Amino acid sequence: MKNNSLKQLETFGQSIWLDYIRRDLIVSGELRRLIEEDGLQGMTSNPSIFEKAIVESHHYDNDIRSMALAGKDAKAIYEALSQHDVQSAADEFRPLYERTDGRNGYVSMEVNPHLAHDTKGTIQEARRLWKALNRPNVFIKVPATVEGVPAIQQLISEGINVNVTLLFGLPRYRQVAEAYLSGLEVRAAQGKPLKRVASVASFFLSRIDTLVDSLLDRSLAQGGQAADLAQGARGQTAIASAKMAYQIYKEIFDSDRFKKLAVHGALVQRLLWASTSTKNPNYSDVKYIEDLIGPDTINTFPVETLDAYREHGEPTATLEKDVTKALRVLKHLPILGINIDHLTQQLEDEGVEKFNQPFDKLMETLANTHP
Repeated sequence: MKNNSLKQLETFGQSIWLDYIRRDLIVSGELRRLIEEDGLQGMTSNPSIFEKAIVESHHYDNDIRSMALAGKDAKAIYEALSQHDVQSAADEFRPLYERTDGRNGYVSMEVNPHLAHDTKGTIQEARRLWKALNRPNVFIKVPATVEGVPAIQQLISEGINVNVTLLFGLPRYRQVAEAYLSGLEVRAAQGKPLKRVASVASFFLSRIDTLVDSLLDRSLAQGGQAADLAQGARGQTAIASAKMAYQIYKEIFDSDRFKKLAVHGALVQRLLWASTSTKNPNYSDVKYIEDLIGPDTINTFPVETLDAYREHGEPTATLEKDVTKALRVLKHLPILGINIDHLTQQLEDEGVEKFNQPFDKLMETLANTHP
């Protein structure tokens, strides 16, 4: 019998999480099976995932009806449903969380996406959600916007676990890691414990290639040297960015600055590879897994990608292979007239809107619920 490729990833130091949540996954025992048989070590959610779960299934109908009868508004209904699912999933992962001393076993829940550019509002919302969820093994997801960065520092200083989401660019990743360290330093200066204060930095991948490839195709059409450079970069920008992010990660968390915090129990802020479903049908359906396997990382899979990797994944240490090639890919982009920093800002802006839209759609659906 073929070894489970998903479970083998752990031998390379990588944790697998599921980018999906729905009530029936938990109550049916399927989540527990994924934990036990596939080595699943965490779960992420976002407004789009909850919108699909609630609108496209009947598993929530009775709860929605009873809360509507009780006079609850759309926001209250959404929060009750989503928080219940996150708490239930966190309870399933709690034994793993304890067994790994707070390294794995987390479930993430996002702040209201409309707060992405509101530092104060994000902090207040994250505090409220952290208190409402009342589980040590949850992450509050905060977007890596300019306004989100100071919120990350403040929340970490208060001991609130943060999953930094919608991260696309390397300069912003440095800011995010700096915010995490600064938050820990503030906490340490206050004499508060650092142990089990956790954070991950979620680097989004496939969306980068989708956008950059569309620009590279123009250079391909021109022919000549530009076409050769474009061909070498096509489908490689996201992987290259992730590999360079990992080099930054090693630099930061091997530093004396972090070592002073680690003495007091501080955890590294692991990189989490997100947006790992392949958008281009010409690319491998496990593209954003195979090339990014390495220690102290997380890969969060949609269900389809999880199934695909279980079926035909071939785990091997790849994250630090071809780093020179990755650097070359990123250096060629400006020659081709592509400003990657501008594009990652565009992706961040679009990412915020991509969460606002399903959130608003769900609020409208719930508001129109008649008991």
